[in-house]
Amino acid sequence: MENLRLSKDIAKKVNSIGGTAYFVGGYVRDKIRGVENYDIDIEVHGISQNDLENILKSFGNVNIIGKSFGIYNIEHKNLDIALPRKERKIGEGHKGFDVNVDPYLGVKKASKRRDFTINAIMQDILTGELIDNFNGINDIKNGLIRFVNKESFIEDPLRVFRACQFASRFNYKITDETIKLCKNINTSYLSKERVFEETSKALLKSKNPSIYFNYLDKMGQLQSWFNELKALQNIEQSPIYHKEGNVYTHTMMVLDEAATYRELVNYEVYFMFAALCHDLGKAVTTFVENGKIKSLKHEIEGIAISEQFLKRLTNNKKLIYYVKNMVEHHMKPNMYAFQNSRIKATNKLFYDSVDPNDLIYLALADHNGRITSQETEYPQKYLKERYEIYKEYMTRDYVNGYDLISAGIEQNEQFSKYMDYALSFRLSGVNKEDALKQILAIHKKQINEK
Repeated sequence: MENLRLSKDIAKKVNSIGGTAYFVGGYVRDKIRGVENYDIDIEVHGISQNDLENILKSFGNVNIIGKSFGIYNIEHKNLDIALPRKERKIGEGHKGFDVNVDPYLGVKKASKRRDFTINAIMQDILTGELIDNFNGINDIKNGLIRFVNKESFIEDPLRVFRACQFASRFNYKITDETIKLCKNINTSYLSKERVFEETSKALLKSKNPSIYFNYLDKMGQLQSWFNELKALQNIEQSPIYHKEGNVYTHTMMVLDEAATYRELVNYEVYFMFAALCHDLGKAVTTFVENGKIKSLKHEIEGIAISEQFLKRLTNNKKLIYYVKNMVEHHMKPNMYAFQNSRIKATNKLFYDSVDPNDLIYLALADHNGRITSQETEYPQKYLKERYEIYKEYMTRDYVNGYDLISAGIEQNEQFSKYMDYALSFRLSGVNKEDALKQILAIHKKQINEK
């Protein structure tokens, strides 16, 4: 509400010197959709850049996001204010534009530079009048993503990913004309950061993130940045366990299933990328033996493939480590549960996992993200109970390195072996006193055998 009042106060001052201030972009779009959006963008027409700066300074400290772009915000306010601008393509990629501010460009020409009709609607802040030069309101009602202007659209390759991201988030359809246009756009010059940003939005804000990747595939753009996913379309699976078909289809089903658990995990975007990468290893491990399709050790082979995949998108080492760890262990929760493995085995799994809670939900998504001829109930109760046992074990006092040194064990090349014994006893629930006695007995025996 505060930003809305501030917007109106700015609009009144703009109006007093002959200009007009409009709400633009996502704020107007979402208002028509009946969805709250607290990110407000304002475009000011009909006054000079200096006049706008003076008006904004009367409301607080002004941050210049890009003076040459005519974009400002007021400190501590979630509000961006801009002047209309003209853009001319001068280079490759998303940033290869020559930008000129033009306060007198006019509303139609200003909105013509927008990416999609749903984002090209303007609203007069003072009168509430909607200005819809490109039928964006109608496209919102019909759930359509449509480009505004062919010439300017193809100049910005990021719009390929934005189209798919909006389609995924809003469950809209991309028009055939827009898909056709996107097929001929070279996205290879984009920065990894921008592709990662659009992909992350789809993974975090969509009920069905698969829509994002499926539209990229329709546009012939999936292999440009996600070639490892594209490769999964040629990998068949056992019809007994995966009636849904190839590994790509399964991955998309797992991704949509994972989206239902986002609020239950500790690292949302990391978790979603783990779901996306969990079966990448099947592309290099799948074979047919005696009429049966097998993908042995795909979780191990998938570690390096996931790293290669993610490094193309991000430099975030924590994310990459998390995903690699989850890929490595994603098969074990279900396997251990169905085998009713010992507590020590599940304790070791949770100890090795970067996040046991998230791993359980990844295994759940993997289990439910398929069509199977075998009715199997996911052992979530079993895994949750085992996780509680693990957490309780981890609170108990245990043998550490200092204890071993104090007991007379030297810090040599054999020391790590005794630390492994200590961990094994800890995960087995052996109390500290008994564990130390057993380790010392092993140590004594090995000395006597020398």
